[in-house]
Amino acid sequence: MNMGSVSAAAGTVKTLANVLFFGGVSVYGLTNSIFNVEGGHRAIVFNRVTGIKEEVFSEGTHLMVPWFDRPIIYDVRARPSLIQSASGSKDLQTVNIGLRVLTRPNPEKLPEIYRALGTDYAERVLPSIIQETLKSVVAQYNASQLLTMRELVSKDIRRILQERARFFNIVLDDVSITQLTFSKEYTAAIEAKQVAQQDAERAKFIVDKALQEKQGAVVRAQGEAQSAKLIGEAIQHNPAFLTLRKIEAAREIATTIAQSSNKVYLSADSLLLNLAENDVKAQAYPGNLMPAQQKK
Repeated sequence: MNMGSVSAAAGTVKTLANVLFFGGVSVYGLTNSIFNVEGGHRAIVFNRVTGIKEEVFSEGTHLMVPWFDRPIIYDVRARPSLIQSASGSKDLQTVNIGLRVLTRPNPEKLPEIYRALGTDYAERVLPSIIQETLKSVVAQYNASQLLTMRELVSKDIRRILQERARFFNIVLDDVSITQLTFSKEYTAAIEAKQVAQQDAERAKFIVDKALQEKQGAVVRAQGEAQSAKLIGEAIQHNPAFLTLRKIEAAREIATTIAQSSNKVYLSADSLLLNLAENDVKAQAYPGNLMPAQQKK
């Protein structure tokens, strides 16, 4: 092997090494000079020389300087957070309250959020401000008011949370109370109170019913006494009234028997309709006077 062949081989290896080096650098530069921002996300860029840039990149593909620039992606969609808290009410009752909040970062303030809180801003901020807000709001209401004024309590919590979250450049979209329970002792006291109220209402109903029945009996007795008085006066002044009543009773008896499937034969006495005897008495004692009355 001569020196020319060795030199040619060395030149070929050197050329191949240069091609591989520059090719690798080119591939690295191309792959690291662009970054993508997905839907519902925003990006900021950290530069190794100048630090965090103020520009916020929206959805799409963007250019950056390889090695010097590094993109930081934020999810700006609303995310739910569930917080449980044990607070004290105004009347010193223990209240277990659960809160669900929907929060998202303010896209225009992402550089400030990264400088102050980083990418885990929600875990750093939300538990503390929600706990403090819940305790301050619940302490303004009695235990019974927390149940009857639940919507107003939720509005107060949302108003205070929005003010606190705005300080950290966090947007609060929704607040809802998912759980509201009390201690076992307070729950048992409420149930006992409800049972006592139901018993009192039942006793009141029984008393009112007895009074109404008593009044009804008095009215009935007065009506019967008045009816008896009127009937006695009618018989005294007009004996034919008794005959009219006999006729009405006979009609009722006849109607009942007629609707029966059995055949029954009744005399005038059985029908209380012995009108012939009355006619004889009327002829024997003119003037509608009975023997006892004539003696008087």
